[in-house]
Amino acid sequence: MPLLTLDSVSLAYGMQPLLDQASLVVEAGERVCLLGRNGEGKSTLLKIVSGEVVPDGGLVRLEDGAVLAVLPQNLPTEDARTAYEVVSGAFPETGGLLAEFHHLSQQADEASLDRLMKVQERLEALDGWRLDQKVTTILAQYGIDPERRLDTLSGGWQRRVLLARALVGEPDILLLDEPTNHLDVPAIAWLEEALGQFRGAMLFVSHDRAFIRRMATRIVELDRGHLVSFAATYDKYLELKEKALEEEERQNALFDKRLKQEEAWIRQGIKARRTRNMGRVRALKAMREEHRQRRVRGGTASFAVEDAARSGKLVVETRDAGFGYGQGADIIREMNLTVLRGDKIGLVGENGTGKTTLVRLLLGDLKPTEGAVRLGTNLQVAYFDQLRGELDLTRNALDNLSEGREFIEINGQNKHVLGYLQEFLFTPERARSPVRVFSGGERARLLLAKLFSKPANILVLDEPTNDLDVETLELLEEQLAEFKGTVIVISHDREFLDNVVTETVFLDGTGHVREYVGGYSDWRRQGGRFPSEAGGNRPDKQDKHTGTGQNGKSAKQAAKPVGQSTKSKPAKLSYKLKLELDELPGKIEALEQEIATLQSTIADADFYSGPPNEVSATLEELADREARLEQVIERWMELEEQASQ
Repeated sequence: MPLLTLDSVSLAYGMQPLLDQASLVVEAGERVCLLGRNGEGKSTLLKIVSGEVVPDGGLVRLEDGAVLAVLPQNLPTEDARTAYEVVSGAFPETGGLLAEFHHLSQQADEASLDRLMKVQERLEALDGWRLDQKVTTILAQYGIDPERRLDTLSGGWQRRVLLARALVGEPDILLLDEPTNHLDVPAIAWLEEALGQFRGAMLFVSHDRAFIRRMATRIVELDRGHLVSFAATYDKYLELKEKALEEEERQNALFDKRLKQEEAWIRQGIKARRTRNMGRVRALKAMREEHRQRRVRGGTASFAVEDAARSGKLVVETRDAGFGYGQGADIIREMNLTVLRGDKIGLVGENGTGKTTLVRLLLGDLKPTEGAVRLGTNLQVAYFDQLRGELDLTRNALDNLSEGREFIEINGQNKHVLGYLQEFLFTPERARSPVRVFSGGERARLLLAKLFSKPANILVLDEPTNDLDVETLELLEEQLAEFKGTVIVISHDREFLDNVVTETVFLDGTGHVREYVGGYSDWRRQGGRFPSEAGGNRPDKQDKHTGTGQNGKSAKQAAKPVGQSTKSKPAKLSYKLKLELDELPGKIEALEQEIATLQSTIADADFYSGPPNEVSATLEELADREARLEQVIERWMELEEQASQ
């Protein structure tokens, strides 16, 4: 029996329905990714499943006794509860008593002891100690300090606490809406690992292509009110979707041609005053109605960056530059970095390591507290703010962009503001709506429209991929690749970095800045690692604002800091390490054979029609083997490099 069923669900807020007789079945153990353009209604669909929104019609049914949990999209801004209180809150009555007992047990006064006895009696009646053990166990499993307040944790650790709350009740199905937004790469990697161990069903919305590839066993697309299922991996889905769109265009063209012929026939019949075939007339009326009801797929966003006059060849140069607020360790120190016209630089680092501070230092918004920063000439900067601070939420999209203008000049051509917004998929009605009612994706598109309406030779993009649908994201990648000026990107989207940047600058959290050739994957191949991966500070002990541990230190990295020399030499291989190095090629070959066998199984045409549990298990096994192969290869490269010294 299906775990979750949506049968002919409908919901409309305006002229076009968000859901139009939409149906979906989710089986136990499936990990279903819900895709669709911004504004199609993906988040609304999740709210319907969770019961937060009631549809206009149709049926939403959970299997009897099934438990549903939700990982919320937005992180709490002000929540003084401890991690224990948040997670135990998954059990409404018992959780409150557990949190109270946890608090009272640390008090010593007589009144607290009296209340403690009453709470203890009630907990025993509710079997509360079993639930307390579950809360304690999952907090320990996720490495969470039970006493840490939620508002002192970084975004990644807040997400970890919320996931613990969602999973402590052992749900049968988990709903997630953009779970990777605002998370750094280590937090995303941890989330992928934790969700990979979850054996229940998942229904999630995401535009992070690397995350989708890792997690999804099936793709469901919300397109013009209908749900279309693709029993395939993400890459196979892209192929099938392209073919489906081509077939739809072909069928529409044939229909339109036939309609045109029938229209010509009816007009000719009227002109000749002949008796017409009434059955054919009724069929024509039906064709006209079908054409009128047709929901044409919305156009693809179309935009281009307006180039300004070229900047000087040198954009910025730093010499032993550093910056700090005088409160301990410097955020940036001893940085020697040269940015030239046309460079496309990706800034990578865990949250709180100073990426935004580095950008402000490079642009001259901040003065270095040590060393020097020299700016080039004729710099015209366009800045994409991850917090969307450039937008006035009380005004509509038209006013936000126009700033009193009716026409704007884009690459030498005058365009009406309304027409320009339509290139970013804003209808005239939507363009006149206040920004506060926009979805995250619509706000991101509006900010891009505003950004690209002004000439620039330096583009600075701070987390531009959050909330953007895949089609807009791919177009943005194309535009940035063709842009002749300089691009500086802060992003945790691994595929976006690989597709855009030619140089990666890594901030390790100790103030050191390291420079690598290529994108994110190239950085990883060159030995790039985050401090938390190398046994650095636990993020739950990390200060939310500085990103450094309580001792102000972080793990050492293998790469060389920009502009600094490394005097220490690697140690020679021990006998034990030499034996390990000799064994690694055999392990690599064996893993490659296993991966080839699994890939052959998955490529079979009938693979996805098999039992969902077996499909899921095979895909998980392939992901596990690929991850192990990557680890073994990296270890081999590390030992081989040491042996060659």
